[in-house]
Amino acid sequence: MRLTVLGKSPAWQDAGGACSGYLVEDGDTRALIDCGNGVFAKLRLHADYARVDAVVISHMHADHFLDLIPFSYALTVSPRWRGAPKADRPRPRLLAPPGARTTIRSVADAWGSGDLVESAFEFSEYDPDDTVPIGPLRFRFCEVPHFTRTYAVEVTSVNGSGRITYGADCRSSRELIEFARDTDLLLVEATLAAPDPDPGAGHMTPAEAGEQGRRAGAGRLVLTHISDELDPDWALSEGSTPFGGALEIAHEGAVYTV
Repeated sequence: MRLTVLGKSPAWQDAGGACSGYLVEDGDTRALIDCGNGVFAKLRLHADYARVDAVVISHMHADHFLDLIPFSYALTVSPRWRGAPKADRPRPRLLAPPGARTTIRSVADAWGSGDLVESAFEFSEYDPDDTVPIGPLRFRFCEVPHFTRTYAVEVTSVNGSGRITYGADCRSSRELIEFARDTDLLLVEATLAAPDPDPGAGHMTPAEAGEQGRRAGAGRLVLTHISDELDPDWALSEGSTPFGGALEIAHEGAVYTV
């Protein structure tokens, strides 16, 4: 499996950057995890959007799904489909958390077409207890503590490669540690410059992310959902000390193979 970082910014985009979006590929199968603002343009630098098999959304915050709107327009009204029967246009799967349909329709309605996304994608709300197959890829989910219902995402392949765990947005939690136990590649958010004293916090610092990686026994740790306004050398130092080894900060275009 290969994971390409399309966007790693938090709720506000880096200069020239994009919010959360990760392309996972195995052979000819392509799945996009999250599709935040700016991600669709970055996707087009790496793959033909018409050949994406599925989009999987971790939670319904705009910086993780907003570019479903331009993606939907491209799938339905792009000049490349002129004259093509509707049945011949691609219709990727869209897998979103329980309750997502209402939010997606509300956002799409701001463009005057509440069914825009559902007409472009084969839409369904996943059962978090299920394992979802997409070609050779297998997706599993685990609810993690955030400000809204949010799911970490695990990807494996029947072809026997490694294991990728994406922590989505969350505060430090036993849930993520257990879900990511011994994963080969763990992507953990590191949004905050200082710990949030609120016990209901929804984000982590680089140090807290490093601790999550150590306790999970991750083989490789990547800090993501992190702003270009945080000093990267500081973030690496803060995270590597509790992790107990080298780690990386995600950057657009970075490729990880497991």
